[in-house]
Amino acid sequence: MNKTINQWLDEYGESHQNKTNKLIHWFCVPIITFTLLGILSSFTFQFIINEGSYVINPAGVLVIIAVLFYIRLSYSISIGMLLFSGICLSLIQNLKNNYTSEQLFTYYIIAFIIAWIGQFIGHKIEGKKPSFLKDIQFLLIGPAWLLSFIYKKVNISL
Repeated sequence: MNKTINQWLDEYGESHQNKTNKLIHWFCVPIITFTLLGILSSFTFQFIINEGSYVINPAGVLVIIAVLFYIRLSYSISIGMLLFSGICLSLIQNLKNNYTSEQLFTYYIIAFIIAWIGQFIGHKIEGKKPSFLKDIQFLLIGPAWLLSFIYKKVNISL
């Protein structure tokens, strides 16, 4: 059975009831998303096909896969996540203009690890395991769950 966006969000919300855990997620989930895209944007792969040169960036590939996942669930969530991802990729590109690749990679790794430590602390406080341990797709639901709160606040339907 394919779950609806509301079923995914409700199930994710079951292990995110504690106010402290929620607050930690508001900081850590966007940081994890941003730094993961930053880490992946550090790598590029060039292909030559029929005398044409093509560069593939794993961050872009991840965004495409994620947006396709979200489209199955909710057009409005997929648009919001595409916008957020675009903002992240734009910021990452701007950072590339001001810092070395080594500096950025180090920053991304450190921030990524600290944010995950925060997530696990939040779940320790909550007393429940992270949802992605049950189903890895919850790694994509976390950002959508936060976006759903913003949507409710500004009256955008899922």
